[in-house]
This record gives sequence, C-alpha cells and structure tokens, in this order.
Amino acid sequence: MSTVYHKPDTADQPYRDPTPLPTDLPKVAELGTTSAPLKSAAFFIGAYCKDYNDDFMLCKAENRDPAHCLKEGRRVTRCAQDLISKMRENCLEQFKAHWNCLEHNNQEYHYCRKPERTLNKCMFEKLGLVKTIPGIPEGKTPIHDVKDPIYGHVQK
Repeated sequence: MSTVYHKPDTADQPYRDPTPLPTDLPKVAELGTTSAPLKSAAFFIGAYCKDYNDDFMLCKAENRDPAHCLKEGRRVTRCAQDLISKMRENCLEQFKAHWNCLEHNNQEYHYCRKPERTLNKCMFEKLGLVKTIPGIPEGKTPIHDVKDPIYGHVQK
C-alpha cells in the first residue's frame, strides 16, 4: 500500500492506516453500528460498562498519550459489543423502533419518547437495566418518564 496522499473525494479506496497495532494488544472488532443505535443504547452502555469506562477515564487522566490506554479502551468496546448483542437478542423490536425514530428525527430524544419508554421497559424486564440520567436532582421525575411534556413533536 502506498503512503502517498490521495484526496478523499477522488480516492478509489478508503484510507487505511498502514501502521500496525502493537501485537501485545488484544484484538477487538468495531461495534458495527451507526450513531442512532449508539445514541439509543448510550445510557444503558453507560450503566452496563461503568467499571470499564471508569478505568479508561482514569487511565486517560494519568497519561494523555492515546497508546497508553488502548487496552482499557478495548475493554470498553468489548463491553459495549456485549450489551448491543444482548439488546438485539432480547429487545430487538423496541431497540430498532427507538433508533429508527432517532434516525428520522435528527437524533432528538424528545421526539421519540414512546418508543423510548417501550425500550426502557424491555431492558428492565429482560436485562435488569434501568435508564438513569446523571445529574437529575433528587425527587425530580426524569425527563424520559414525564407523561405530558410541555414540548411535543409539533409545536403551536
């Protein structure tokens, strides 16, 4: 493979970095999802992979060199892969309905509360995961549980 620069709009193939990763790093595949499914699963990934993500963030705070935290980053990716596959196995219809809604509504959560509620219910019943949004004041209803929000899909 040539290391000559090719303009992205005229290149015949996508760019691939020719530098191999170190052999001591465990191999892990990419998640293989687009932004809408990731956004749909984001809060569940945050809860499910909290310990791995905390380790990754501590590692990054220790040293800003990207190579320093590759192992921790791979653990977070593996954990997210595990959760996405469990979501597909257990709550595929609800998961797909929610991320399709996000995809068609400019990634805005407030337009997709109905499919979000069904996904949250399924995730709790099948996997025992609860959607929690960090920073919500104690005693206040989380926005995704509000029954009659002020803002609707079509505003007058």
